[in-house]
Amino acid sequence: MSNKIPHLMIKLLAGFIVTAISLSTSLSYAEVVDAGKDLRLIKGRYLAIASDCVACHTASGGKPFSGGLAMPLPMGNIYSTNITPDKTYGIGEYSLDDFKKVLREGIRRDGSNLYPAMPFPSYTKLTDDDISSLYAYFMHGVEPVNQENKEPDFPWPLTMRWPLIAWNTLFLEKGAYQYKSDRSPEWNRGAYLVQGAAHCGSCHTPRGLGMQEKAYDESQKGFLAGAKIGGWEAFNITSNTASGIGSWSQPEIVQYLKTGNVPFKAQAAGSMAEAVTHSFSKMDDADLQAIALYLRDIPSVGDNQTRPRSSKIQPIENNDPAGANVYLNNCASCHGKTGSGTTDGYYPSMVGNSVVGAMDTNNLIKVILQGAEVNNGKEHYFMPAFADQLSNEQVAQLAEYLVESFAGHKLTVDADQVKKLRDSSN
Repeated sequence: MSNKIPHLMIKLLAGFIVTAISLSTSLSYAEVVDAGKDLRLIKGRYLAIASDCVACHTASGGKPFSGGLAMPLPMGNIYSTNITPDKTYGIGEYSLDDFKKVLREGIRRDGSNLYPAMPFPSYTKLTDDDISSLYAYFMHGVEPVNQENKEPDFPWPLTMRWPLIAWNTLFLEKGAYQYKSDRSPEWNRGAYLVQGAAHCGSCHTPRGLGMQEKAYDESQKGFLAGAKIGGWEAFNITSNTASGIGSWSQPEIVQYLKTGNVPFKAQAAGSMAEAVTHSFSKMDDADLQAIALYLRDIPSVGDNQTRPRSSKIQPIENNDPAGANVYLNNCASCHGKTGSGTTDGYYPSMVGNSVVGAMDTNNLIKVILQGAEVNNGKEHYFMPAFADQLSNEQVAQLAEYLVESFAGHKLTVDADQVKKLRDSSN
């Protein structure tokens, strides 16, 4: 009898592998069978996608995971590090215990502490088995890149890392996620991903004076209640109907994560667009469903948003021609004279659009200045940047016009606000 596995059995085995380890559907059948030689690598690759490691550890035009991306802090920029298995500048000399200490405690192989810009307060919740899989992937599934790491922009003594020991003592809640027996497996999976690998709280949870997240799970007040990061407003994503995403259905949340676009409601931009492009769009539908289920159960937290950002409200008549002229000359060709966009939602409607309906206009201004882009593997959504075409005054006029004409409330936007957001992007 032949010692080769029959073709049908290979198919069944591949299907089992996909189900058992929540493999990303972006992997081909051939990759599944080949990676069956080392299931830990294939699981580690999926976890690296779920953790969106490539977004922070890859500079524009750089090789994957080779570092060099600027990470803004109040005192200046630090730069993401090389996490390829290069033995000189990367993590090629790290043992599994060294790697685990980075993710669980934020401590490097040389014993120095990491800045919490690296989301180890979230990664600490990963299981030992998942950390082992990530380690296997980065050591054996990633190309080593001999690229030197960049030093922070700010000078000594601000570069001293010993104060971070105190930060860890005060704020780090170490330990893997604890399964909750009174919740469903799907809820637990969603909680594990949101709190851990996907590190949603790193952007969406308010931070305290020590730059620590004020909450790390649904049992703590303020978890995912929204925060400002890099000039963007990472919106409140609690279950609050007005301030959060309580008015969103579970399928809408899944669609947003998978595609970055829920027509006539919301489109991803900024860091969220990167997360969709590199991470969420490549994850299993079952995991996205689990995330959506969990998010809809996050305790409600209110803020100054008094109605859902995507509300379709009767517009206010705008009598200022300046903003209307900017809109007609720069925006109407895609979004329509009446702001209705296209029927398929490819060009978004301004009416009921969550970024237009937000009481905080930072995201609207940032999108006008920087544009937006999402490539979810099926569609490539793109809006050009207008920073070079429009002055600060014109952007302010346009933002006011959009909010009044298509969201039905009046907000004052001045050129100084636009200038600050423009400068923060340079």
